[in-house]
Amino acid sequence: MTEHVWSYKPTAGNLAGADLTGFKVEAVDGSIGKVDKHSAEAGDAYLVVDTGVWIFGKEVLLPASTVVRVELEEQKVYVDRTKEQIKNAPEFYREQHLDDSRYRDELGLYYGPDAPFNGRII
Repeated sequence: MTEHVWSYKPTAGNLAGADLTGFKVEAVDGSIGKVDKHSAEAGDAYLVVDTGVWIFGKEVLLPASTVVRVELEEQKVYVDRTKEQIKNAPEFYREQHLDDSRYRDELGLYYGPDAPFNGRII
């Protein structure tokens, strides 16, 4: 089941209608970039993060369930994955994957509750 990975946790502090574009994104072990696009749509919430030079200017798609805290004052989003876990996620190509259900399923399995690293930092 991967549907819950596309929803924010109730404790994340994401406010309906908040524009997270431009917010810095912090993994458990450091900064990974800035939010380039986000969706807060129920059951289809995600962040597209521009990683800048961290992984050679690529973008990554993070399901909303990876967000543990949104700090509006600081303009930061904190996620519960390491840089390595994010770097090793299935590769994201905006023009190909933003609306691709197969890619969403693959990503949902990677970040979902049955992921080998879920609940622990590797």
